[in-house]
Amino acid sequence: MFKLTVNGATHEVEADPDMPLLWVLRDRLDKTGTKYGCGIAQCGACTIHLDGQPARACQTRIGDVGEAQITTIEGVSGRVAEAVQGAWRKLDVVQCGYCQSGQIMSAIGLLTGNSKPSDADIDGAMDGNICRCGTYQRIRAAIHEAARTLA
Repeated sequence: MFKLTVNGATHEVEADPDMPLLWVLRDRLDKTGTKYGCGIAQCGACTIHLDGQPARACQTRIGDVGEAQITTIEGVSGRVAEAVQGAWRKLDVVQCGYCQSGQIMSAIGLLTGNSKPSDADIDGAMDGNICRCGTYQRIRAAIHEAARTLA
């Protein structure tokens, strides 16, 4: 039995310690905003925050989570999250939308630690977040827009 704090709520989950956190979130806790993409931490669709830092849920074993605070796209809040989500809407970033929860989680992680990122900072933080629709320029523009909002 594992005790997890997800989006501020405590949950007890019975699972094998090797079960990926992604499946616990989606199948046991109904947090379906966290997406399955590749299963090997290369696409970013499953990005969540562990203690405020972006992490890939598909490769994070539930047995390794410990006391970490887990935040999914359903639980993001605060000034940075609002700025990112507002910029995404303002600049119409989303095309198909499948990757966007992971993109947003990574962008929030970046702007939480760096309120004035350069293009290189954005590229580094967003590396490994794949968008099949190719909205990378809009994603970068939205991150810059969110940073301006936070200034």
